[in-house]
Amino acid sequence: MSTLKQRIIDDMKSAMRAKEKERLMTIRTILAAIKQQEVDTRKELDDTDVLAILDKQSKQRRESISQYSSAGRDDLVAQEELELGFIQEYLPEALNDDEIQSLINEAIEATQASSMKDMGKVMAYIKPKAQGRADMGEISTQIKAALTSS
Repeated sequence: MSTLKQRIIDDMKSAMRAKEKERLMTIRTILAAIKQQEVDTRKELDDTDVLAILDKQSKQRRESISQYSSAGRDDLVAQEELELGFIQEYLPEALNDDEIQSLINEAIEATQASSMKDMGKVMAYIKPKAQGRADMGEISTQIKAALTSS
């Protein structure tokens, strides 16, 4: 069985052979983050854990793009966008707005959430299904809106 981590390692080897410097640099950054997490937790990461790391890495790139953009650093924006593209190759297909709303409704129904104090239960239900496929901060905002309006 091929894991996401193994796929990233295989892609690193391919990037080395093809002398793709930018791709190789990004993949090494990803693998370093995975290795650091494994050392910190003293366990081998599964695909869900690796997805969480990839999600965090892509979020960091999006924030950097925003900051570099407002500072007029187009050279750095281009570099971050390139790295973001490499990272997104490993993430599952993003959820669209309808799918996110449907997932939120399903979670609220399944957890029988009725107020903001149930927010944690709803997030716990959604996180494994949306990790790496949507911005969890945005989902959190939508859950808050749904729970306060109900």
